[in-house]
This record gives sequence, structure tokens and C-alpha cells, in this order.
Amino acid sequence: MKNELGYEEIVKKVEELKKGKNFDLSTEEDLAIAIMNLISLEEHFFFTGAKTNKSDYFDMLQEIRSLRAKLLARMIDKKEGETWCISKHLLATSMRLMEVGTKLQSDNKKEEAKEMFQNAYKMFNMFFAIRLKIVNVPEIKSENKPMTMDDIMAKLVNCCDEK
Repeated sequence: MKNELGYEEIVKKVEELKKGKNFDLSTEEDLAIAIMNLISLEEHFFFTGAKTNKSDYFDMLQEIRSLRAKLLARMIDKKEGETWCISKHLLATSMRLMEVGTKLQSDNKKEEAKEMFQNAYKMFNMFFAIRLKIVNVPEIKSENKPMTMDDIMAKLVNCCDEK
């Protein structure tokens, strides 16, 4: 029989996390978005270096990468499987899907943009599911039906709750 976590257990786990580490999800979201932008900068420095054949861009890429790794280490433990790389790629994917969605929105392709935004949000929520160590999401139930990561994060994360 699977160990099923209910919403109450998840909330309790997050509350314990907040107490033990002075955990602020709003700040965590801001840090995740900063990391996303650093990943984007890494990509831009790479492509600019490759297109111009100027090594200075690759040197700047390395500085950006070092900062990104330092900040990601504040959020993700490098010791558990491949969660480090998974987390980095989830944030990168989320950021790129947001950018594609924004471009589609600008082209008045609102339904396609909405789909990209929804996918970006799912990737962002998956990152936080790993960050909060809520990885057995199919086993989480509320009112006798499975909760998605989006359901969980909607209940747990309130970006307007500034302290």
C-alpha cells in the first residue's frame, strides 16, 4: 500500500520548514526567478561568444555560471540523485516557455500563449515540488482525488505575503 500524503501533512511539513530555516516562499520564488535569468544570461553569453568568436563572452559566461551555481545551491542539495540538474533544467524550461508565451501573446496568438504559460507554471511548480521535497505528488490526495503540483502550490505559495 502506498503512503498517501494529505494536504494537511503537506502544510505541516511546510510550516516545519518555515520554522526551522526562517523559510519565506515569496523570497524563494524571487530567488528562483533570479536563477532563471542567470541561466538565460549564460545562454546569451554563449551564443554571443560563438557568433562573434570573442572569448571575453565565454569568460563572462563563466562568471554568470558561478553565481548561478552559488544561488542554486542555496535552494537545492547537490547530493540527492540528479535533483540539482533537474532543478536547473526545470527553471530554464519555465523561463523559456514564458518567453515563448510572451512572444505568442504579442503576436495575438492568445490560446497558444496561454498553453505556453500553463506549461511554464507547471515546470515552475515542479521545481518547487523538488525544492520542498514534495516529489510523490500522485500519492497526494485531497477530498479523495489526486492533487496536482499546481493544486499544492496554489495553496502553499502566496507571493503577496511579504514579511
